[in-house]
Amino acid sequence: MVKKRKSKPNPDIQTGRALPQNIRVSSYSPRKAVRHPDDLTINRDDETYAEPRRKPRWRKVTTRTILLIFLLALAAILTIGIWDARNISSASQKMFGSGNLLALVNSNGLKTADDGRVNVLVAGYSVDDPGHQGADLTDSILLLSMNPSNHTGYMLSIPRDLYVKIPGFGHAKINEAYKDGGMSLLEQVVESDFDTQINYYALVDYSAVRDVVNALGGVNVTISSPDGRLYDPNKDWTTGEPLVDLNNGPHHLNGQQALDLTRARGDSSPYGYSVGFEQSDFQRTADQRLVFTSIKNKLNWKLILNPKKNSQILNAVADNVKTNVTIGEARPLFSLFNNIPSSQLKSLSLRDINGKTYVEDTYYEGSTQSPAAGINDFSEINSALQQFNE
Repeated sequence: MVKKRKSKPNPDIQTGRALPQNIRVSSYSPRKAVRHPDDLTINRDDETYAEPRRKPRWRKVTTRTILLIFLLALAAILTIGIWDARNISSASQKMFGSGNLLALVNSNGLKTADDGRVNVLVAGYSVDDPGHQGADLTDSILLLSMNPSNHTGYMLSIPRDLYVKIPGFGHAKINEAYKDGGMSLLEQVVESDFDTQINYYALVDYSAVRDVVNALGGVNVTISSPDGRLYDPNKDWTTGEPLVDLNNGPHHLNGQQALDLTRARGDSSPYGYSVGFEQSDFQRTADQRLVFTSIKNKLNWKLILNPKKNSQILNAVADNVKTNVTIGEARPLFSLFNNIPSSQLKSLSLRDINGKTYVEDTYYEGSTQSPAAGINDFSEINSALQQFNE
């Protein structure tokens, strides 16, 4: 038997001794193998295998959806913008003689009177009705005065039968001034008698009321007659019905009904007796202010920029209104008017300013109205209006 030789310990290796305290021992782990992309043999149980990170599918869907929505919204905005531009440009061409939209957007501001107010003289006539006697007489005259600094204003109805001195023509009813010398002569009379500087005018064919109200989808008015009713039996030959037949309370009027309300004054009729028109033309002017305010309540920029609606509204105005407002003044003038709350736009009549009457019935060349202070004496009237000009 061959005996195994015992190996002698290496004298250079020392055992049983503690390691120095300043030597740190760290655990060792083999480095994970990095697989080459060309290696098609994949062992998913191998701890070294890691699934490639993929972007969540919902992120791709969301990104595509947002992009699609953005493109659709952009297309809609461009379509509406082009539609709006075409409608506005067309109406602008009719009304101002220019369809330049840059001129409409750019503005140098509004003309103002010496006291800072903006005064607009609005006159209505019936050239749309060839059979109407005196169609070229301005049977509706309204002074719209606005204060840009505090967004207040008032509407003053000037009686069509007011007896005034018309330069170059002598004394006559004020509704004859336009027939004698156009809007410039009517402006001159109003400025002189009412001590008011006129900045702009608008000559309105009555058809504008019907067409604008229809474009707005009708207007809401509230009748509050002392008689409990407004009834004018004279015929509206368009409908065959009485001009006005409205009980007290709220009503929704279409264009023709609104137009009839602005025209009715309870004239003598073979069809019966009127109710609620004892003040005749003063009731009519009150109803005109009522309809005017109702139209204002529905007009706004949202509607003006709606291409489905603005074409009807703009064309109704452009076809029936003559004005000295320039294309660059149209936008700021509408903004000023639109920014005055209806509660701050006072409705005034010379028959009733704070409960006092400033005109009286007279008879000069027919039934007329004259200042209560005396013919040609407008001092009391102007003093009463001064409180609204402050």
